[in-house]
Amino acid sequence: MKEEYGVNDIQVLEGLEAVRKRPGMYIGTTDLKGLHHLVWEIVDNSIDEALAGYCKNIEIIINKDNSITVKDDGRGIPVGIHPKTGISTVETVYTVLHAGGKFGGGGYKVSGGLHGVGASVVNALSKWVDVTVYKDGKIYNTKFENGGKTVQKLTVVGECEKDRSGTTVTFKPDPDIFDSDIYDYETLKVRTRELAFLNKGLQLTLRDDRDEKDTQGDKFLYEGGISEYVKFINQEKTPLHEKIIHLNGEKDGIMFEVALQYNNGYNDNIYSFVNNINTHDGGTHEDGVKRALVRVTNSYARKNNILKEKDENLTIDDVKEGLTMIISCKHPNPQFEGQTKGRLGNSEVKNLADSVFAEGYEQFLLENPEEAKLIVSKSILAKNARMAAKRAREATRKSDLATTNFFGKLSDCKSKDPTISEIFIVEGDSAGGSAKKGRDSMTQAILPLRGKILNVEKARQDKALANEEIRTIITAFGTGIGEYFDLSKLRYDKIIIMTDADVDGSHIRVLLLTLFYRFFRPIVEAGHVYAAQPPLFRIMHGKTRKYVLNEAELNDYMNSLPENIRSRAEVARMKGLGEMDAEELNETTMDINKRVLRKITVEDCIAADAIFEKLMGDEVEPRRKFIEENAGYVQNLDI
Repeated sequence: MKEEYGVNDIQVLEGLEAVRKRPGMYIGTTDLKGLHHLVWEIVDNSIDEALAGYCKNIEIIINKDNSITVKDDGRGIPVGIHPKTGISTVETVYTVLHAGGKFGGGGYKVSGGLHGVGASVVNALSKWVDVTVYKDGKIYNTKFENGGKTVQKLTVVGECEKDRSGTTVTFKPDPDIFDSDIYDYETLKVRTRELAFLNKGLQLTLRDDRDEKDTQGDKFLYEGGISEYVKFINQEKTPLHEKIIHLNGEKDGIMFEVALQYNNGYNDNIYSFVNNINTHDGGTHEDGVKRALVRVTNSYARKNNILKEKDENLTIDDVKEGLTMIISCKHPNPQFEGQTKGRLGNSEVKNLADSVFAEGYEQFLLENPEEAKLIVSKSILAKNARMAAKRAREATRKSDLATTNFFGKLSDCKSKDPTISEIFIVEGDSAGGSAKKGRDSMTQAILPLRGKILNVEKARQDKALANEEIRTIITAFGTGIGEYFDLSKLRYDKIIIMTDADVDGSHIRVLLLTLFYRFFRPIVEAGHVYAAQPPLFRIMHGKTRKYVLNEAELNDYMNSLPENIRSRAEVARMKGLGEMDAEELNETTMDINKRVLRKITVEDCIAADAIFEKLMGDEVEPRRKFIEENAGYVQNLDI
């Protein structure tokens, strides 16, 4: 029958109902990322007070019940009746979408929160919210429950010192909305520290009241701002020059600053921000700096005869090798591009960034000739390596996949559909042989590795591309690397690292992850990389054969068995992958209906860069310190 479609089928969602109905539209996701995003929606309001010059301290507390409290000493949300809504301005901010001081009313010149939805969205997605405002010698309070319904209108609940002002917000995320309502302290700590770097002179305190032993929490205050951020990122690296270069300028209300320092590594760490928002896709502020960096470096190299007349110019890839740089722009009206809003689009920022950087950087090179020579010489070495790498990449690009198959390196799958195809990168020929026999040849490809691949953290790209195993991986993936990289040409939806659960297996997995992160980062960021989880134990009783991943699962399973079966059960620690036969390998690690895969994700690029540098870089001392600090957490030591 034809279904009727009439006026009653059109829903009108009032107030904050739309947010609860489609939370992903407002916070992106309802997983752990979305849960933590709620905190920043409230903190951003306090940061805006700091940007306006009225807030010096912000405190973030994870309460015992996993609710969050955010305190600031800003001006306090206005408490008067709002002329358009007829209710207090505090209630308006927390119950009406797109209500806030960010729309040119004079409240804020620069703001991280742009749409006026932060507070109301948090309210909509919370079980309850409590807001207290200190203003004009009075303490005001209002309460909301069950998705933003006002249960106590703004009321004067006490008196305070005349000069005290600020806002305290406590909220409890709604467990019916989020996959989990348990906050992770480290996740909050990383962003809190970042905000302190980006807002010099602002003190941010993070405390976890769930941890009764730690009553102090962590305090972050950086008077040096982004210069201290560069120092923090480079702490595990060897600087090429001691002085951190810091440049800044302002025009038409747009504030721009950049801090940079070169190190002796081969990877760059360039991060840009607009109004404290990480513009991970760059934009006009980053483009302006890079344009000036290339121009000024080439000009200096030519004038000082470091770059000869016959030599071709340095490119951005050459001059950014070993560069750590933070770019921060504070803009009264930023325009973001792209689906993720991760790229700044304001055209006027490019010339401002270019002129501020060019003038300051040129002066630094002229005043510091020894450092300038080191920087330019490093860029020229990078150029020579780039040209060698380009020749190697072109050779890799032209490599015939059939040749790779012919030499027995890759046993490809029959399917040519990337959405259902997957590749297992397997430790050793022995495990590779079992994997080939135990796979589903229609959708599963096998690439065995002979030994450990090159550590690309310690090698320029030209040396890496001379490594046969790495060239084979590049050819198998099909995406190319560098300027030839094209994610749409990836031949497999899942890239699965399959190594033994021992020290050597872990080392090979880390070497591969280092390669993927440095050469194929978009593949990792798009969620295509996984680690297989081979079981650690096999339990046999009667005709039952059960595999478990770890000792905790083993104990749980054994305790679930009746005593008469438990006493007869045989428990065996699993051998390495190479000692499993094809049937065992399929049943435990490869069968899509039974296997366990761990998806490799990168939430925070700065933290990922730091850990790769610490674990895989040239400096031994940071690695030794890491081992000493974390040795106590080891559960299964393989020696």
